[in-house]
Amino acid sequence: MLKLKIVTPERVEYDGQVEQVVVPGTQGQFEILTNHAPIISTLQKGTVVYDGNELPILGGFVEVQKNEVSLCVEKAE
Repeated sequence: MLKLKIVTPERVEYDGQVEQVVVPGTQGQFEILTNHAPIISTLQKGTVVYDGNELPILGGFVEVQKNEVSLCVEKAE
């Protein structure tokens, strides 16, 4: 399991456990699973997908470290 926290300028969108996260990286979409290597990446406009939920974003950043995924994003309306 991964601990996922998604933060926007307005509020915390999600904080909980997930099986996987798919993010729109600037070099292409990628999937984050349990025991993923540590990474920090920029995100482009697209959709963050986590356990069947979708969150459209305009961009942001993702950090993965020790099964904790932190997203700081600007939510698309």
